[in-house]
Amino acid sequence: MPALSQRITTLNGDGSDGWDLFYRARAMIESGVPVTELTIGEHDIRTDPSILRAMHDSAMAGHTGYAIVPGIGALRDEVAARIEARTGVRTGRENVLITPGGQAGLFAAHMAACAPGDVALYIDPYYATYPGVLRAVGAQPRAVPTRSSRGFLPDRAALEAACDGAASLLINTPNNPTGAVYPRATLQDIADVLTERDMWLISDEVYDSQVWEGKHLSPRALPGMDARTLVIGSMSKSHAMTGSRIGWIVGPEEAIACLIDLATNTTYGVPGYIQDAALFGLRAGAGLEAQVAEPFRRRRAIAERVLAAQQAVRMIPAQGAMYVMLDVRATGLSGEDFAFALLDAHHIAVMPGESFGQSAAGHVRVAMTLEDSRFEAALRSLCDFAAGLAKAA
Repeated sequence: MPALSQRITTLNGDGSDGWDLFYRARAMIESGVPVTELTIGEHDIRTDPSILRAMHDSAMAGHTGYAIVPGIGALRDEVAARIEARTGVRTGRENVLITPGGQAGLFAAHMAACAPGDVALYIDPYYATYPGVLRAVGAQPRAVPTRSSRGFLPDRAALEAACDGAASLLINTPNNPTGAVYPRATLQDIADVLTERDMWLISDEVYDSQVWEGKHLSPRALPGMDARTLVIGSMSKSHAMTGSRIGWIVGPEEAIACLIDLATNTTYGVPGYIQDAALFGLRAGAGLEAQVAEPFRRRRAIAERVLAAQQAVRMIPAQGAMYVMLDVRATGLSGEDFAFALLDAHHIAVMPGESFGQSAAGHVRVAMTLEDSRFEAALRSLCDFAAGLAKAA
């Protein structure tokens, strides 16, 4: 066959997407081996039946044809009102593009912010798809390292050191995989550096409804940042609508107009019945979002209690999102080796920290996506396993 493009063959950089353990765990399950999965951020509850009824009613009413590419007006208005209420920045439908999930939004935002060959920054640790997205748009990914001892918050010196030639910075708060919620001081440092360098900020805020400590602050709310920030939002985490694939980009009107042109030539919009279901979900208010988030709040408290009762594993403060990051370096193993050993010994699957970058080496990420008692039992087994390794180290 003809050669494939370099763009498509180099998406994963070194040829691995870092999810080898996840694939092994799924292969074990398919072969009949029971595995306790604490890997991906998939809710253990399903989309609320009321949202599904709204989706069904819309489809049965005929909203199954082409939907307007920027998104139906009522949904764009609802997203705009939500963002304005949370940031204090005037926002209208002209500032909103509806996308097929947050992932598509990340791709489109970087297409807007980066020309081919531009350097695009992202914070390490990072969600696994980030570097591939940057390569897909023709940018050069460059990681900004953080430290476990600082709760994986980016510091200004590291950001400034990485900025030469960069067009954009991608951040994620509340953060996957670390659980960090960026405080105002951190966001102000980011805003100052990007303003000085005339860079774009892409702010992935899909976990904004899952905050356990402190308060989520969108950097778009900081003075002057609305003109250089593209916010990525999604119904996936806030409303347990992962499979519905619906999200949005919020940004300056001129940028959104160009992104509408991109959507016309790529995704061609989002099905109307899914948009109607998303509109219903948003109009249901904060109560429904709190209901979806509550299991993770409980399990974060369970994790704190279990981890406080032992010494082999250190829990990074989890201020938000549906994960806890655990430091397992006392075992003498890398995060990857520990995760594979845990899977083999106890059939418990967690994600190696190295899947999310070198700043998380020696850590594992645990998704809080099991019923409470099973989650607690799995964590206790993990800690007991780590304690045995630490004694032998």
